[in-house]
Amino acid sequence: MSIIELEGIYTAYEGDDKPIIRDLTLNIGRGEYVVIGGPNSAGKTTLLESINGLVKITHGRANVCGFDVRRSGHDVRKKVGYVVQNFYFDPFTPFTTQQVVMMGRYGRLGLLKRPLEEDYKAAERAIRLVGIEDLAQKTIGTLSGGQQQKVMIAHNLAKEPEVMLLDEPFSNLDFSAREYLQAILLDLVKGGTPIVIVSHAFDGLPDIRIHLVVMNEGRITKDICCPAQAVEDIVRKSSLKQ
Repeated sequence: MSIIELEGIYTAYEGDDKPIIRDLTLNIGRGEYVVIGGPNSAGKTTLLESINGLVKITHGRANVCGFDVRRSGHDVRKKVGYVVQNFYFDPFTPFTTQQVVMMGRYGRLGLLKRPLEEDYKAAERAIRLVGIEDLAQKTIGTLSGGQQQKVMIAHNLAKEPEVMLLDEPFSNLDFSAREYLQAILLDLVKGGTPIVIVSHAFDGLPDIRIHLVVMNEGRITKDICCPAQAVEDIVRKSSLKQ
């Protein structure tokens, strides 16, 4: 059974008449490693936002983690981790890394409820897993872009998500950090958590079957499973055909 089920969806941003995603159908099961590729402005980021209920789905059916996205977007976001591409913390942001990671638990806690021991332990596990113990007491605004990226990955891992969405997660990371993150994501996949990545860089993918989705102009042009080594070539050829 699919954990993400999109059937004929159209999505549009507030105030826009023209849909960004058009008549898109996609099914993603547990334990899948999904890569979304395609040219700029193809709708890749909008697809992640649609899955997470952050952009309005005007037509079609969308079910994620057992919830109707159109009616229960808040419940979906409790279950889904989402590492966005472009984020910026002001240098004077007062929150420490530890506090930001802990905020990943708030959706589970509910309104005005205090964190329990299990919440603190989940945040600590996420910090250790990403390898940022040395940043725990530093304010996030003072960190480099790559360090902030790691903090936001830990923030989402602390949620213990049923689905993990990542938009260009490797853009601010050096080679060793990218390899380290890939190992974390592979462990999540082995545990049954589907990973959905928007990326322009396809080197260094884990040596497993990849669920590849190629997009252009808000539509899916290719939806196949293939070896990791074939992903870049398939995306390039598919984009040239458009």
